[in-house]
Amino acid sequence: MTASARACDATAFEALAALLAYPRPDYRARLAACREALRTGGADAIGHLEAFASRVDGLTLEQLQERFTGTFDLNPACTLDVGWHLFGEQYERGAFLVEMREALRAHGVPESVELADHLTHLLMLLGRLDGARAADLASRALEPALERVLSSLAGTGNPFEPLLRATSVMVAHAGTPSS
Repeated sequence: MTASARACDATAFEALAALLAYPRPDYRARLAACREALRTGGADAIGHLEAFASRVDGLTLEQLQERFTGTFDLNPACTLDVGWHLFGEQYERGAFLVEMREALRAHGVPESVELADHLTHLLMLLGRLDGARAADLASRALEPALERVLSSLAGTGNPFEPLLRATSVMVAHAGTPSS
C-alpha cells in the first residue's frame, strides 16, 4: 500500500471514529469531514454514509444524542466496546484491554473517557497500523464485533445502522492483506 493510500485510510478511519463518538454541537461538521474522507478513500462505503446522513438530517442535536445513547449506551448488544462482543465479561477481555491500551500508546492514539477497546479508539489505531497488523486487528476483532452490532440493528430503522455499515466496509477493506 502506498503512503498516500495509508493516509487516506487513516483519515477515513479517524472521520468514522469522530461520527461514532457522542454527538456534540460540531457533529454536522464531523459528518461533512467524513463525507470528504470517504469520497477520497472509501468509495465503497460512501453510499452507506449518505444513507446515514439522510436518516439524521432532520434530527436536532438533542434527538441525535438521545438516539446515540439509546443505541450504544443502553443496549448491551450494540455497545461500541469491541472486547465485550468478543469475550463478554470473561478474563480474556481484560487481557484484550491491556493489549489495546499498549497498542494505542505505541501508535500515539489518545484515549478518551471510553475504554481502550472502544470502537472509536480501535478505528484510529487501525488507520495507523501497517497492512498485516491492520488486517489482523480487523479480522480478529473489528469485523466480528461490527457483525454482532449490525445483526442487532438489522431491520430496526436505527439511524446509526448505515454508519456502522460504512464502517464495516472500510474495516473489511483494511482486513484484506493486499490493502
